[in-house]
Amino acid sequence: MTLTLYLHFHPERLTNSTTIIKYKYKYIKKMISYQVLRCVCSFAVTKPAFQGRVISACGLKTSSVNHSDGQPYPGRAAASVVNYEQLKAMLANHSVQLFDVRNPDEFQAGRIPDSINIPLGQLEESLKLPQKPFELQFKVKAPLKEDDNIVFHCRSGNRSLSALAIAHRLGFIKARHYAGGYIDWEAHEKK
Repeated sequence: MTLTLYLHFHPERLTNSTTIIKYKYKYIKKMISYQVLRCVCSFAVTKPAFQGRVISACGLKTSSVNHSDGQPYPGRAAASVVNYEQLKAMLANHSVQLFDVRNPDEFQAGRIPDSINIPLGQLEESLKLPQKPFELQFKVKAPLKEDDNIVFHCRSGNRSLSALAIAHRLGFIKARHYAGGYIDWEAHEKK
């Protein structure tokens, strides 16, 4: 690569007596450009992400990368998770707004008591509803952005984590999720 780079940056050193050499020079120039671009881009892509973006030195568009712990707000990981004992106490005190983000058929097959089914695909639209339409549709008090008793759950914790991200993005920053989901709930209840 040293020789080809040398030729690329010093074309006057090439002999221009035949068209074959000119053709080879153009070919070499294209190959060098490709190799340099590939090296620069692979170097840039291996750089660490900065606030979810890969900085590209060659101007190529890159995909967004999130190196946080999966939480919408890094540092809130522990505060955003509710365990079985906490959820059980909240349910006993009637101090929780529990939203099940599974599909309706999963909800009908088994559910945590007092949970309200809002499938993940409808969650954002539902949380944006004004208070009265929300209460008419779901037959419960509409959650407020400052409420600290909003908890999402699903089957195993993946969809509820997505629901948590949606809620945080919409301003429900004190919302939490039951990471164990219905699987964890059912396992504890069978003991």
